[in-house]
Amino acid sequence: MQRNRLDVVEAALGILDEYGLADLTMRRLASALGLQPGALYWHFPNKQAVLGAVADAIVAPAVQDATADADGWDDAAIDLARRLRDGLLARRDGAETVAASVSARTMTISLTDALAVPLRRSGLDPRHVPIAADALLFYVLGSASDEQARIQLDSAGALPDDVAPEIAPDADSPSPTERFEFGLRLFVDGVTARAAAATA
Repeated sequence: MQRNRLDVVEAALGILDEYGLADLTMRRLASALGLQPGALYWHFPNKQAVLGAVADAIVAPAVQDATADADGWDDAAIDLARRLRDGLLARRDGAETVAASVSARTMTISLTDALAVPLRRSGLDPRHVPIAADALLFYVLGSASDEQARIQLDSAGALPDDVAPEIAPDADSPSPTERFEFGLRLFVDGVTARAAAATA
């Protein structure tokens, strides 16, 4: 059966969800597609390129649906950050997969560029916009990576008892979402303060 790049990416996403990133091998991927391993290289030069395409597929809905024309830059930035986090958490090892692909520069979607769109309207010095966009991106990736790792450790029974309440918070413990939202507000407040200081 003839296969294309989309087939490979969809199969890779299926393996990622079922087995996790560590078991997403070219051999397993080829087997899932009914191909010899060498046949994959007609579509992708190496595994990193496959992972880059998988990362693109994970974040594409968030970037495409972002409300760049929201009333304020802060609402637009927060909306996009939330959408990215939701997309990462929707896939097993989604944050790790995207983080690795961002570092390897194998994605075709630039998350820094996407996050820079609302930040350009914040009043920041234009030279600082890409740096701020990276800071927000790394916050989203780090937060989602930590949340996914803790959930997996907890499901495996490997999380210490004194850490477990962060997965299932009690009334006095903020949930991962609440902590994430607090961090987003800190970021927005910091950008707002820096932009105001630059024009004072």
